[in-house]
Amino acid sequence: MVLLCTILFAANSFAQDSGKGNVYVDDQGVMRWGHNDDEVKGFGVNYSVPFAHAFRTGKKLGIDLKEQIRKDVYHFSRLGFDLYRIHVWDTEISDEEGNLLENEHLDHFDFLINELKSRGINFVLTPIAYWGNGWPEPDEDTPGFSDRYGKEGSLTNPEAIKAQENYLAQFLEHVNPYTGKAYKDEPNVIAFEVSNEPHHREEPQKVKEFIEKMLAAMRSTGTEKPIFYNVTHSIHLAEIYAEAGIDGGTFQWYPTGLGFGKELEGNLLPNVNNYEIPFNDVWKEHGLAKLVYEFDAADVMKSYMYPAMARSFRQAGIQIGTHFAYDPTYMAPFNTEYDTHYMNLVYTPSKTLALMISGEIFRNVELNADLGNYPANFNFGSFSINYENDLAEMNSAEKFIYTNSTESLPKNPKKLKQIAGFGSSPVVNYGGRGAYFLDKLENGTWRLEVMPDAILVKDPFGNNSLDKTLTVINHADREMKLDLPDLGSDFSIKGLNDGNEVSKMAFGSTFSVEPGTYILSKKGKKLKSTYAGWTKEDLNAFVAPPSTVDRTYLVHEAVPVLSAGEEHKIAATVVSNEEVNEVQAWFRNGNTYESVTLQPETAYTYSAQVPDNLLTNGILEYRMIVTTSEGTNTFPGGKKGDPGQWDFDPDAPFETDIVPEDAPVYLFNASEDSEYMVGKWLPSLKNVPSGTFGEVVYRVNVEKLFEVDPENKNAEPVYDYSFRYNINRKTEGRRAALKDKNTLVIKGQALNEKPAKLQVALVMDNGRSFGKVIELQPGIKEYRIDLAELQPVKTVTLPRPYPTFLPMYFEHDVQKTFDIQDAESLQFSIGPGLTESQKQEQHGVGVISVRLE
Repeated sequence: MVLLCTILFAANSFAQDSGKGNVYVDDQGVMRWGHNDDEVKGFGVNYSVPFAHAFRTGKKLGIDLKEQIRKDVYHFSRLGFDLYRIHVWDTEISDEEGNLLENEHLDHFDFLINELKSRGINFVLTPIAYWGNGWPEPDEDTPGFSDRYGKEGSLTNPEAIKAQENYLAQFLEHVNPYTGKAYKDEPNVIAFEVSNEPHHREEPQKVKEFIEKMLAAMRSTGTEKPIFYNVTHSIHLAEIYAEAGIDGGTFQWYPTGLGFGKELEGNLLPNVNNYEIPFNDVWKEHGLAKLVYEFDAADVMKSYMYPAMARSFRQAGIQIGTHFAYDPTYMAPFNTEYDTHYMNLVYTPSKTLALMISGEIFRNVELNADLGNYPANFNFGSFSINYENDLAEMNSAEKFIYTNSTESLPKNPKKLKQIAGFGSSPVVNYGGRGAYFLDKLENGTWRLEVMPDAILVKDPFGNNSLDKTLTVINHADREMKLDLPDLGSDFSIKGLNDGNEVSKMAFGSTFSVEPGTYILSKKGKKLKSTYAGWTKEDLNAFVAPPSTVDRTYLVHEAVPVLSAGEEHKIAATVVSNEEVNEVQAWFRNGNTYESVTLQPETAYTYSAQVPDNLLTNGILEYRMIVTTSEGTNTFPGGKKGDPGQWDFDPDAPFETDIVPEDAPVYLFNASEDSEYMVGKWLPSLKNVPSGTFGEVVYRVNVEKLFEVDPENKNAEPVYDYSFRYNINRKTEGRRAALKDKNTLVIKGQALNEKPAKLQVALVMDNGRSFGKVIELQPGIKEYRIDLAELQPVKTVTLPRPYPTFLPMYFEHDVQKTFDIQDAESLQFSIGPGLTESQKQEQHGVGVISVRLE
């Protein structure tokens, strides 16, 4: 078992020095350090172990929560985070009158703050959340004012307002027993945010009076910290927020929406191209600062999104950003806290390295920088973003960080001081599925930290529970090869972390390594007991759970459709708590049977070509059988045994439809694809049988194309309801057939017994769209569009981002012409082509299928 070494949580080489004194906001709205007037920059995460579901779950699992906080905070510092933010669950640490309660939640919060402080990590604290403490469970009865009044009542009820004034003052006056400092005076507190997402609905003057009371209560403590207010809700009140006396506004960004329930597919960079603030002039006029309290690319397992978001934040003049939310390691196997988010160094290594790069962007990209428009903004300064390879990189003279395997050469290998990566690069060749870190201690001596392999075995964005494992952890001995000029070849490798007794030499520049921490030293160079900037405890530190693989897992998704005669390779991810002896696939197409052995390709990946005689018109059915020392397991399902046993009752097989090469390419079929449709939820959305056996109509009825947004009452009307389906799964096995198709065929109907205009567009993998408006009639029929008729149209940012003031349409500089091979999504839009009077009407369309002929 790999354990956490005893760590002295003193400020270390990972975190930035924090002893910078109070922060002020200058006349241009820039937060600056009081002692030297430097711009304040910060990046980190939200993390909620002291409260609510995370706290209850830790107790349920028997976790020592303070020890877990220590472990996770070590990972924060390992990733270079220098900021922490949380909305405190006031409902758990206050009573109805707003008196602060000294209880276990406050104690654990104080402890967490001290651990962060000792790592040099600063904080933005939000004392009021207004939330109940249940999510995702039912709320408990809690003593706080939020439990009694709720969010709306807390913003309007005079007694609730008094309670908040009392609570805010007491919270700021509270002396943390672990630091000996009151929060109002804590040097590591950069700023306070009054409350989390207040959603004001009252008249402007009432809102202003409310904010002024909150500010007065906080200022009554004597604090000189900047005080921020959430301003991304009810943005028609921006002027009121500014006039109320705040020092700045807090912003958030969920560019892919929230709660899709499964992983989103396709190129989502158009959703994070820029962060436009429509009331930016108000902020400039009043000299107000900006910070981001929450952001995430929800329901996305890719790593390329976060550095793009960090870039857009810096362009928008934002100095601080904190991701929402970092999963406590003890909950990360299950992702139960916020199942639309997923982030943890051990369990989502590639994504977490993307946050590490994002922190570097906040520290190195100039505030308000003009970095160009999509796609020019893929490369800026020392940073690059690549959707096709799910890759983000920082490549500077001293740092080389990458989220996936890369062929990029480091700018100056001789000057490198830090490497962090996942996969392989020209300087590190490694086949594991965990992150690794290399830190130069001095010439010829490096510290290596290798995390265990993380294997995703289920979609993490579905309905989760503590009984549903999403990711397993495996400790494996793997080969690593390093190309570091000052380390050379035949260097020594010595284990550092507790229980790591490794002491050996590399063969050339190659050696085997298990998860742990090591010191690598040039041949002939003597090791030291200490190195500048490192305590002994930090030098030896290693934090990771033990292996959690408890059985045999196989992850595979069958290609739904394949052209007859086209070569086809299947691949599966296999991990087991026993040695895997063999992975086989047993195929059937009609009366033709065949079995093949899958060969190991990379760590946990096995693949094989499907025999040619099975790739004929028909239905290809297959199961995969994994043989270990414990016997066989058959997938799908993973049941013990194999289909050769007379009494074996298998689950339904994997299936692929094999169609003639010249058959139409179906891009969408409502009966099987509508659950993957992305768009704004409407109560009218539903599937309805068409009357033809097996055929379903995906019905979209829009009462009003434009309704005033209570969060953005002054917004210009945009008459557009769009929805999108990613076609990659439908075209994956039919790519070769696309080149011969020239007609798009839409089967559907208008609803409400009147014609309806519908723009149908193909969205390319570069974000550019080509489409045409057709007019559907009430009866079901087919509509044909020659691909040559498609013209450039607007790409709608779907899922719709939050906050709602962000742009509806994707602005870009892509000039590439239409190529059906590049098509990635179908975009349907109700709105284009309508007259002014038609825009005010109800609109309804039904889509049955879309195919290429």
